[in-house]
Amino acid sequence: MIVRTLSDCETGKRCVRAETWKSVRMLLADDNMGFSFHITTIYANTTTHMHYKHHLEAVYCISGSGEVHALDSDRIWQIRPGTLYALNQNDRHVLTAHGEDLVLACVFNPPVTGQEVHGEDGAYPPPPQQE
Repeated sequence: MIVRTLSDCETGKRCVRAETWKSVRMLLADDNMGFSFHITTIYANTTTHMHYKHHLEAVYCISGSGEVHALDSDRIWQIRPGTLYALNQNDRHVLTAHGEDLVLACVFNPPVTGQEVHGEDGAYPPPPQQE
């Protein structure tokens, strides 16, 4: 059994930060669960361009408000507590947090290893088994 607290994970190597977000990676590839689980904060009044070419992601909003813009379809959905969206087609998207931080629970398949950040194309690198 794996037991971790968010506060413990926030203070070590499991906490990865970028200009517009912080991701606390509570489960990673080396936990051998088949997915990774993150609590991600998108900072207030920021926009993040993403395109997970090598991963599928499900995102559940815990707090805050914002919007997700699917670039290929040009559709925009409002994100608020209780909303889930799933990037089931490696969707290119933009996530915007409105006037407060947007706190999200995220699941990635395949799992990330821990220190990934978005490249210039908005993607994480492929997992080692896909290289």
